[in-house]
Amino acid sequence: MNSTTTPEAPEMTKHYIGTKIVMALAMTRLAYNEYRGWDLPADENGADEGYLVEYTDGGAPNHPSHAGYISWSPKAQFDAGYVAVGDIGHLPPHQQRVVAELEQLSDRVTKLEAFLATPLYASLPDDEQQLLKMQADAMVLYMGILNTRAAKFR
Repeated sequence: MNSTTTPEAPEMTKHYIGTKIVMALAMTRLAYNEYRGWDLPADENGADEGYLVEYTDGGAPNHPSHAGYISWSPKAQFDAGYVAVGDIGHLPPHQQRVVAELEQLSDRVTKLEAFLATPLYASLPDDEQQLLKMQADAMVLYMGILNTRAAKFR
């Protein structure tokens, strides 16, 4: 391969779902690069909205002002992958996980309930519709249990 040839992207064959609790601060791509002391690459848009993301549950710190590993994430990708859980840093890790699980479940229940009102749902076979309704009911019950647990330490 010479310097003008673009390498082929590797084939992605595995799928993953994230479960980390992170801290994030809204920050443009340019502001993040300036914060890191880097020049913005010529082919990147400094006005891109996004977040400085700090991972506090693993990874060596890579900036002297942070206890965890930091990176920048575009807003659309961050918003699609994370649900806000509020200020939970004062809670021990096992309680943080309960609050995070509750917020994720609440988000999923809201999305499932919205789906149940769509034409696509109405077009599904009756047995699949019934299973989705049962799933929603079970999720709401589970959410009630998590709410009761979280209320004890919030």
